[in-house]
Amino acid sequence: MHPISKNPRKPRRILRPLLLAVSIAVLAVAICNGWMLVAASDRIHGRSTTAPESSTAIVLGTSPGSKDAPNVFFTNRMDAAAAVWKAGKVRRIIVSGDNRRKDYDEPTSMLKALVARGVPADVVVRDYAGLRTLDTMFRAAHVFNVKDAIIVTDDWHLPRALFLADQAGIRSCGVASSPVPWSQSPMTRIREYLSRVKALLDVYVLDTKPRFGE
Repeated sequence: MHPISKNPRKPRRILRPLLLAVSIAVLAVAICNGWMLVAASDRIHGRSTTAPESSTAIVLGTSPGSKDAPNVFFTNRMDAAAAVWKAGKVRRIIVSGDNRRKDYDEPTSMLKALVARGVPADVVVRDYAGLRTLDTMFRAAHVFNVKDAIIVTDDWHLPRALFLADQAGIRSCGVASSPVPWSQSPMTRIREYLSRVKALLDVYVLDTKPRFGE
């Protein structure tokens, strides 16, 4: 009997296209992220006092957490939004977040947090259908008639938010909330790399429509 010979070239034929596909994907992610970061770099402010005046602040929502374990992202965003108001930079604030369930209401939690920080309740408008950043920006432009805005969210979130605001026709800059260290937010930041690619695909390839748009 002759031993069964193995073809060493077969694994290589499979491995090479796989490596090429992975390399292309990594390069595409890097290019998309680099482009979005560069485009937003001169429009992001680390302090409310350096931001130009605007008609509206758009504060992007996240879970407030609980009394025992507050969400630092939420706390920092509310601090930054209150600072923008107190600096006299805007006349109204739109708090946009998720309210798909009766027992989960990000916009109302944001309103209460801002009032607790000294922001008048009557200048805060709640957008209950800000399920995604794309939805928030489209609704700000077409439902709340926003023409120009200061966007308040985390530093890593702002490049994508500013890009989507541009696509919605909103002139915008960003005020970054106090940064959360990488050690406390590794997965959130890693997901954002892919979310930026998804935003570009939504706009230029998929023509994704906002949910609850009108």
